[in-house]
Amino acid sequence: MVLTVRTVVILLALLLSACAGVGSEKNKLEETLYLYAGAVRWGEVEQIIAFHDPKGLEESPPSDLELERWRQLRVTGYRSRAREPQPDGSIVHYAEIEFMNRHTLTTSSLLDREVWRYDEDAKRWWLVSGLPDLDRRQ
Repeated sequence: MVLTVRTVVILLALLLSACAGVGSEKNKLEETLYLYAGAVRWGEVEQIIAFHDPKGLEESPPSDLELERWRQLRVTGYRSRAREPQPDGSIVHYAEIEFMNRHTLTTSSLLDREVWRYDEDAKRWWLVSGLPDLDRRQ
């Protein structure tokens, strides 16, 4: 059987499109966590909020005080520590966040417990645990 170049290209395209869905949730989680880590490192509160579940933000938006506290920080480190898949399909991700207060120049760190939920309709992961709690500093 002789395959033309066109046939091979079509078969390859079909094979790749069939594989595209395999592990895509996991790939999206990896990409989301990478982008979220970047947003936290840059300290852009609005970008950090963009990763939060819109339903959760409607029910319990961050207070002006919380947002202002984040704006006075300079994040100096964000390290992924562990992940725990949950029975409901969500993922608990632990990250160590190091930061400095821009006004007092004091440094602190905290271990943040992030809960991520996959939204089938939006085809993306949402952070459902809210902003990291700055009162849990180490």
